Order: sequence, then structure tokens, then C-alpha cells
Amino acid sequence: MSAAVVVFPGSNCDRDLATAIRDVTGRAPHMVWHGDSELPGDLDLIAIPGGFSYGDYLRCGAIAARSPVMGAVIRAAERGVPVLGICNGFQVLTESGLLPGALMRNAGLDFVCRDVALTVENSQSRFTSQYKSGETLSVPVAHHDGNYFADTETLDRLEGEGRVAFRYGESVNGSARNIAGILNAAGNVLGMMPHPERRIEAAHGGTDGRRMFEGLLAAVA
Repeated sequence: MSAAVVVFPGSNCDRDLATAIRDVTGRAPHMVWHGDSELPGDLDLIAIPGGFSYGDYLRCGAIAARSPVMGAVIRAAERGVPVLGICNGFQVLTESGLLPGALMRNAGLDFVCRDVALTVENSQSRFTSQYKSGETLSVPVAHHDGNYFADTETLDRLEGEGRVAFRYGESVNGSARNIAGILNAAGNVLGMMPHPERRIEAAHGGTDGRRMFEGLLAAVA
């Protein structure tokens, strides 16, 4: 599987994500700098990692969404290339318009860093095909602005179209309807707050995140 991890100034989970992709697929991803205007050809996955792109100035992900590389990411997504945005990457995807809604400050205004329970809402996407609908996962979160917000019409549409991929099994950050991850209409773009790359092997406390990357690998095969 040919993958690329996009790196912004302030990204701090890019190496974790690259290691997870390499360990599951057997092939190290391309590391693509935010100032690049093109992506490597024939990609099977574009991954946007967590962190604090551009120091989270203005709004989280707002400056990163206007980096030269994001034009190439948007064009690739429109061609059907899978795009995965985790934590700050989720924020970048909403700010770039690839996903609806916005990520706001947590309801308690605290940084949340702990394991959380996730419920799989949609097991039919290439990101979630190795899970069962209704299954409960344990995946860590680490965010201060992870409160997913959208208007009622958008939330109803996301739920009605099966585009909610994951929900929190508990109240974590005040997120609208406990939404932890959403898909675009075509199903090839996923944004999620929890960090699946930190649940790849037993030494991490579990392997619930590994199956996401295994599903992406299986889709390519």
C-alpha cells in the first residue's frame, strides 16, 4: 500500500502515524511537507496527523487547510483517494471543506487525554470494514478542541446517510450527539478525534486501532 503522511509545522503525531502505517502494511509512507504543491502519484492513502499545526493560531487547522499541499489533497479526495484525518487532521479536514461542521473547544475547557470507549456506527466503509457495527473499541484521545459541532440539519443528514463512523460511548468533550468520527458523502474521507495509531500492538494496551489500517490494506489488495 502506497501512503503519504502530510506534515505541517506543529504536527507532533506524524511519526506515530507513519510507524503505524509501516508496521501494518510493511511499507513506510511518504512524508510530505505542507509547502509541497504536489503529492506522490498512485497513492492508496493520504493521512493527516494530529498535533498543533501552525500552533493552532486563528482556529485549529485553519491555516493548515490553506497550505499548498491541501490543494493536492482535495483534488486527490475528489478522485476517490482515501483521506484519513486524525485529531488535528480532523480539524484540517473540516476547515478545508472536505468534511462538514467544525471542532470547538471541549465543553469543560480542559485538555482531555485518556482512553475512551468508541462505538462503531458504520462498518461498511473502507476505514471500518474490519469492525462490526455496534462493536465497542478502546482508543485514546488527546485534544483540547475536539467538540464536534454542526447545525441540526447537518447532524440529521450525517446520521441519515450513515456517515457517522464512530460515537463516544460516554460524554467526552460535549461533542454534538457524542460524534467522534464522520465520513464524507463518498465514503473515502474520514475525520476522527481519537488516535487509532496509538492502538496498534498489545504493548500499547490493545490493538483496536490496528484493524483500521488492516481494512485499508485489504481494500487495496
